[in-house]
Amino acid sequence: MIKAIKGFNDILPQQSAKWLRLEAVLQNVLSRYGYENIRLPIVEQTDLFARAIGGATDIVEKEMYSFADKSEPPTPLTLRPEGTAGAVRAVIEHNLLRGDTPKLWYIGPMFRYERPQKGRYRQFHQLGVESFGSALPDADAELIAMTDLMWQELGLKNEMRLQLNSLGESDERRAYRDALVRYLTDKQEQLDEDSKRRLTTNPLRILDSKDASTQALLNDAPKLADFLGTESMAHFEQVQAYLTELGIDFEINPHLVRGLDYYNKTVFEWVTDKLGSQATVCAGGRYDGLIGQLKSMDNKGKVQESKPVTSEPAVGFAMGLERLLLLIEAVAPFTEDSACDVFIAAHPEVYSAGIAYAQNLRYKRPDLRVKMASATSLKAQMKKADKSGAALTVIIAQQELDQQMISIKDMQNGEQKNVPQDWLADSANFLGQ
Repeated sequence: MIKAIKGFNDILPQQSAKWLRLEAVLQNVLSRYGYENIRLPIVEQTDLFARAIGGATDIVEKEMYSFADKSEPPTPLTLRPEGTAGAVRAVIEHNLLRGDTPKLWYIGPMFRYERPQKGRYRQFHQLGVESFGSALPDADAELIAMTDLMWQELGLKNEMRLQLNSLGESDERRAYRDALVRYLTDKQEQLDEDSKRRLTTNPLRILDSKDASTQALLNDAPKLADFLGTESMAHFEQVQAYLTELGIDFEINPHLVRGLDYYNKTVFEWVTDKLGSQATVCAGGRYDGLIGQLKSMDNKGKVQESKPVTSEPAVGFAMGLERLLLLIEAVAPFTEDSACDVFIAAHPEVYSAGIAYAQNLRYKRPDLRVKMASATSLKAQMKKADKSGAALTVIIAQQELDQQMISIKDMQNGEQKNVPQDWLADSANFLGQ
C-alpha cells in the first residue's frame, strides 16, 4: 500500500472542519482591517529565496525542496519554504505599489525538509500578512494589534505572550555583528556545534540558540540595543508607545532575531507555554530593504549591479496553522460540528421524488446542509441518518407523497411527526445549527 510521504499529512474531514472554522475567524479579522487576499504560486525560482531569505540561513542551506524543470537550460525551482518572498515578487512584477499601499494576505502550504514533529511538518500551512508602503511605526503596531484581535476572537487572549525586539538598520546590525563575532571568537570552543558553524555564516542566529551553555555565554555578550542609532530607537519606542496605548502587553527579548535575513527594525513573536518546545505561534517584523533587493534581480535571478534601485518599506507576519490548531485544541477547543443539518431518506421506489425534494430544499434554505444516502433500502438509509449527526431526518415514502406530506424525525429524542411538504422551507420551523 502506498502511504503519504513522511512529513506530508492528510487532513481528514473531521479535522478539516476545524481548519475551515479557524480560517474563517482569521479571514474575518483580516477583512475588518481592510486586507485583501492574494493567491501565490507554490513554486518559485530558487534564486528568489536564496536572495530574499539569505544564503547562509538554515532554510536555504538545508531545508528547501529544490529541483530543475525541463526547460533548456533547466531553471532551478523551489517549493516555497515561506510566503513573503513570493508576495514581494508579485508586488514588484505587477507594480502594485504604484500610488498605493497594498495590504495583502495569503494562506496555504509551505515546504521545508525538517525533522517532522508535532505541530511542524515538511508540508505545513501558514497564514501570511504583508503591509507595504509605510515606513512609520504605526504600520508595525497595526499588524500586531490585528494579531491580538485574532487571539481574542479565538479565545486565546490569555495564552499568548508578545515578545519584541529591534534589529535596527543594516549598518547598525553589521557593526553589532562584528562586535558579537569578536566576543565569541575566542570562546567558540564553548559553543554548541550549530553555533560554531553560525559564527562564520550567520552569527546573529547564535542569539536564539536553544543550548543552555551557549545562552549562558551570551549573558556578557554585546547587546544589539547598544548599536542602534537615534532613528531606529525612536521607531522602536513609538511602536511600544502605540501598543501601550492599545493595552497590548509585551516584553522585550534582546535575543529575538528571527531566522530570515531580510528583517530590519521591529521584529516580534507571539509565544505560548502550552505547546512545549513549539512555543512560537506567530512571528514577523519589518523588511524595508527586501523590495529593493528583489528589484535588482533580473528574470533569471541574477543581480544587476549597475541598475540603481529604490526600495519600499514593508512589514508582515506569518502564523503556523498546525500549531495554532494544537493550541486551540489544548485550551479552547472548537465544538464538534456535524456534516449536515437535515438528512433525507427516501424509499427506493420514490427515490427520484426524494432527490427533487432535497434539491428544492437546498434552493429554498441555503442556510441548511442537506445530505442524502444512495437509493438503498429505507432501513439502510436510516442507519446512515443515525451516523450523519443531522438534527432532523426527512422520510419520504409513497404514503407521504399521496398525502403531500413529509415525515420529520427528531434525531435527538426520536419523536416523529407528519408535516406539510413545505414545512422546512419556513426557517421559523427549523433554524438549523
